[in-house]
Amino acid sequence: MPTADELLSAETVRSLARLLARAGGRRSAPALRARADALDGLSYSGRVAAVRDAVLADLPADWPGFEAVVRTALADPGFEGWMTFPVNEAVPVRGLEVFEPGLALLHDLTPRLTAESAVRPFLRADPARALAVVQKWADDPDPHVRRLASEGTRPRLPWAPQLPAFVADPRPALPVLDALYHDESEYVRRSVSNHLNDISRDHPALAVETAARWLTGATGTTDRVVRHGLRTLVKAGRPEALTLLGHSPDVPVSVRGPVVTTPRVAVGEYLVFDYAVTNTGVLPAELVVDYVVHHTKANGTRTPKVFKLVTRALGPGETLTGTKRHSFKPITTRRYHSGDHLVQLQINGRVRGEAVFSLDAP
Repeated sequence: MPTADELLSAETVRSLARLLARAGGRRSAPALRARADALDGLSYSGRVAAVRDAVLADLPADWPGFEAVVRTALADPGFEGWMTFPVNEAVPVRGLEVFEPGLALLHDLTPRLTAESAVRPFLRADPARALAVVQKWADDPDPHVRRLASEGTRPRLPWAPQLPAFVADPRPALPVLDALYHDESEYVRRSVSNHLNDISRDHPALAVETAARWLTGATGTTDRVVRHGLRTLVKAGRPEALTLLGHSPDVPVSVRGPVVTTPRVAVGEYLVFDYAVTNTGVLPAELVVDYVVHHTKANGTRTPKVFKLVTRALGPGETLTGTKRHSFKPITTRRYHSGDHLVQLQINGRVRGEAVFSLDAP
């Protein structure tokens, strides 16, 4: 993962200052130059906010003047990459009042580096008015703009403010996805999958209903879009999602395992277990094999986390075997606690076997 300095470095900000000064901003862009020397210790989001504020200080306060400088900058091929991101974020500060011209500027900026975060203040301020513009982007010849239509309207876009109206009711944005789920660009289709996955977290029935509708008129890429879009429901063992994808929760199988070969694991080491799954039916079986680690908390309770193993078709009588090494390397998003933990095998959303192991944490 690139560091904040690698994404938005002091030299990048200095380059932006020179470029915007040439484009008609304040002569020598003093706020941006000063900010370039005061980035140390800031996270990436902190750098974006600080540089955005410097852009606003160095560019005209009125919308026509601000837009003129940014559009002049767009004519410069050096105006690209991460330096454009804080400029994108400055657009809604100046552009919400004029609204449609602000969205039009983001339309033109997004091919340089995505404006998916910058479009969200418009969607929060007036969802219907913004969607009237965004829906047209779904037919744009530029795949970056088409992706912006899907990515910008995601209810729970990571590293960006949520869209509360679409978290509560994602249906107004569904026409955007309906126009894009069979897009020729994998870049666009992956955004549609992630948007559908967002919907599934709050409205699983709507996500499955939408996926089923798409599969009715499926193109060659639709199955992949749907599978990725329903991945959270599949990992959660939701039978309606599994059944739609051809993975019956009642599939006839026999399971051996998980057989833990490391009954005592220290943080920094690996849990190792073997498993075997046999199709005991008379027809081929489409299997989603996952495993669930139940982490013991400080109060003695456990929280489950589902991890993927394999998706595989098994013929009648065929057996799938494997060995899994699950890392307990320290990570910033989880604190490990000593005690007995649980690992389970999950076949098409159903738990089919489990074993206990002990974790030693510092």
